[in-house]
Amino acid sequence: MKRRTFMTLLAAGPVAACARPVHATIRGLTMGTSYAVELAAPIDDAVRTELTALIEIELAAINRAMSTYDPRSELSEFNRRQDLRWVPASRGLLEVLDSASRISTATQGALDVTVGPLVDLWGFGAQYHARRVPNDALIEQVRESVGYQHVQTDPSAGAIRKGHSRTQVDLSAIAKGYGVDRVAMILDHQGVDDYLVEIGGEFRARGTTAAGRPWRVAIERPVEGRRVLGEIVGLENRAIATSGTTKDFFEQDGRRYSHCIDPTTARPVGHPPMAVSVVADTAMEADGWATALLVLGAERGYALAQARGLAALLVTASGPAFDVRVTDALRAHLLG
Repeated sequence: MKRRTFMTLLAAGPVAACARPVHATIRGLTMGTSYAVELAAPIDDAVRTELTALIEIELAAINRAMSTYDPRSELSEFNRRQDLRWVPASRGLLEVLDSASRISTATQGALDVTVGPLVDLWGFGAQYHARRVPNDALIEQVRESVGYQHVQTDPSAGAIRKGHSRTQVDLSAIAKGYGVDRVAMILDHQGVDDYLVEIGGEFRARGTTAAGRPWRVAIERPVEGRRVLGEIVGLENRAIATSGTTKDFFEQDGRRYSHCIDPTTARPVGHPPMAVSVVADTAMEADGWATALLVLGAERGYALAQARGLAALLVTASGPAFDVRVTDALRAHLLG
């Protein structure tokens, strides 16, 4: 499922009444987007070079395992298979699929890594074609191979398999979060105590800024065409991810169709423009849950997040105003 970022790191400049000192930054490109590592302590050139190399190696390995754009990736090879046999899988791919499966089960399929063919069918996939409402017969034909139950994992055997020959897996709703976690792991192993890692708008923090304060991330309102900042979240040894529906859609016969496809209906979600942010222990968990709650919508998403003790913020655009729902667990992370 394709997603759009609705968060920004508060920094010196036009977004920032509250600038934060950062002694070092490492930046680069990965997963079709950018990454940034903010460090609260200075580093010399040799350390910067070593950290950059380790990060780039790890992110390249994730792409080789999980990219759907690289035809030689492990995931692309799995998607081309039409048999239902168990095949060996890398530890990272197994970990991501297993995490996605747990969230899928908990949300009755709101998160579904097999939804890609439906995303393509509605015109939001990587291959461009005119966006229009497909006929019901074609929707039903495509949805036969869609369903998170069609992907099975066996971590003890290090293997995965399909339950349907045409099933395709796309990890874009959770892989960037996993990448953030892996970069954070590298920094931990290298003895870095205070950092903020970001890939495509998914964040994970450890420690504090150089000023001794929590890292501050501002959540943008779901507004088309302009930037409106809302709540500010303080991150200390936690991660945050946001999913939203405002920046990719088409209109037909006076009705708006979002890029966010509900796997349970095989159609775009019907709720108003919305953004969901989730704070969790890992960016992968936050990433997957933000997508799932977005699909569920404000009412069901908030109820489930509250019941499970998730730290979630759900913002729905209602004309010029916003309906903001904050779970009890998220309130502790809000800054004034």
